[in-house]
Amino acid sequence: MSSKTGLLEVIALTAADAERAQEGGADRLELVSDMASDGLSPSVETLRDVLAATDLPVRVMLRDNLSFAAGDLEGLRADTARLIDAGAREFVFGFLDMDSEIDVDACETLAKELDGLPWTFHRAIDRARDPLRAYDQLVALGCDTVLAAGHPHGVAHGLSVLQRLARRSDGPRLLVGGGLRAQQVHLLRAGGVREFHVGSAVRPGGWESDVDVAAVREWAALVKDQAVRGGSGPDHIR
Repeated sequence: MSSKTGLLEVIALTAADAERAQEGGADRLELVSDMASDGLSPSVETLRDVLAATDLPVRVMLRDNLSFAAGDLEGLRADTARLIDAGAREFVFGFLDMDSEIDVDACETLAKELDGLPWTFHRAIDRARDPLRAYDQLVALGCDTVLAAGHPHGVAHGLSVLQRLARRSDGPRLLVGGGLRAQQVHLLRAGGVREFHVGSAVRPGGWESDVDVAAVREWAALVKDQAVRGGSGPDHIR
């Protein structure tokens, strides 16, 4: 997907989510489990079901606890190997140390397990002591994408940081998500952002419900700067 036209990544928990996100026009999935913990590694069984249900790219979460600490790094390495064996070819992870700096050692350890497969450094960057300096470190870590809201409390509080990151010509691509609202997309696009990430925004019924095809369709049109017939976009969706 060309960054000039926009990319929409949708959080999926199940094969049904994957099917509905693809039907709505999503470009990529982020596969996680346990949104009560803000997204943990999925099971091998769920991954296989999702890969069988969609031909979209699927970025698979590697995370074993509610914090942004690496936790059981050997366990995460083992999970990575199992998920790769089951067909995973893209990943999402990111860790901070006790000083709220990028945990370079932990990230490098998992990156080596991937052996060149693409990965996203997720919203741990929003909790880093200095997100802009953290981004500089990520250039050397080898991730191709950084998922950020610019602030721990979401995009509404992080617009200035996101705009500064979007102006950079080096390093990973910027994927914006975390409390993203539809009315923010135009401003972000004007600042150079082309990749967007949504989860609850395409689940008006909450995390216990499936992804809503119509909501994905509206977001896909908005992100790709296409006309949304019958309205101005999904401004009612968080």
